[in-house]
Amino acid sequence: MITGRTWRRLVPDFRGAAFEALAELGILQEVRGHATGMRGTDLLDADGNRAGELPAEVFAGELEVPKRELTRILHARTADAVRYVFADSVNAIEQDADGVRVGFERGAPDTYDLVVGADGLYSAVRRLVFGPHGETVRYLGMSGVGFTAPNRLGLDHRGALWQNQGRTVYAFSAADPERMSVSLSFAGDSPKPDLLERAEQERITRERMAGAGWIVPRLLDDMSAAEDLYFSSACQVHLDRWSEGRVVLVGDAGYCAAPTSGMGTSQALIGARALARHLTESGEDHTKAFAAYEQELRPYVAENQETGREGARRFGAE
Repeated sequence: MITGRTWRRLVPDFRGAAFEALAELGILQEVRGHATGMRGTDLLDADGNRAGELPAEVFAGELEVPKRELTRILHARTADAVRYVFADSVNAIEQDADGVRVGFERGAPDTYDLVVGADGLYSAVRRLVFGPHGETVRYLGMSGVGFTAPNRLGLDHRGALWQNQGRTVYAFSAADPERMSVSLSFAGDSPKPDLLERAEQERITRERMAGAGWIVPRLLDDMSAAEDLYFSSACQVHLDRWSEGRVVLVGDAGYCAAPTSGMGTSQALIGARALARHLTESGEDHTKAFAAYEQELRPYVAENQETGREGARRFGAE
């Protein structure tokens, strides 16, 4: 679950055709107004000395904004036309030719014409309709933990990237000069450790980062003290089809390309736009719309997933 504290650390970026989607929604300029203004990333050697630089767009894309702001903008734009239900999740889905009956953890069940599963890598909608996660989620051989910490590196709208023997530290600071966002990533064969309890996640991280040097020991202590800890594996979702009857998947739920692709937010936005367009053009023929949506997006997703696999290899994935 993403808490209010976690929003402070999540910073999606936009690339390529995602700008067209933001423009169509009429929010591009508003989103631009919340850009983080990152100015690049310093490449550090094993001792933490500056050895080079990467341009801002490598990690921040063409536009990077805090997720809390993006979420606020999208919610404000749609709240009058969409009924939002918070603090609940799907636990049952049954469908027939006329509709989809959906059960919820807390709320009363209800029936819908269509169900769009856009609930992330470990999608409850996908699990209920397409089968267990183990049959669809592929681990790419690396995991990582993210959190906020004191700005020990004195970063100012910049990032710092440190790598040593398959272990990586990436940190950046933008909005709050006293704090920095940190990710520690490492290669390993542990299957999807983000499903484990926090104590086990910390144990795995300390074990994999042991002896790494530089300021890693201090960062590990920061990790244990963090209130916004978030553990994630580099995984992809592969399905033979993205729809079943009246249920369709969008974004990471249907075709996650892994964080190492840098395309998660853009891919989800472009996918949602394509699905909406085909539903509009097909009238009430959802079967036709779902097929056209998948046909259009498959090549784009395949390219992003290859980028994700290559990114994992570059970070030393096993």
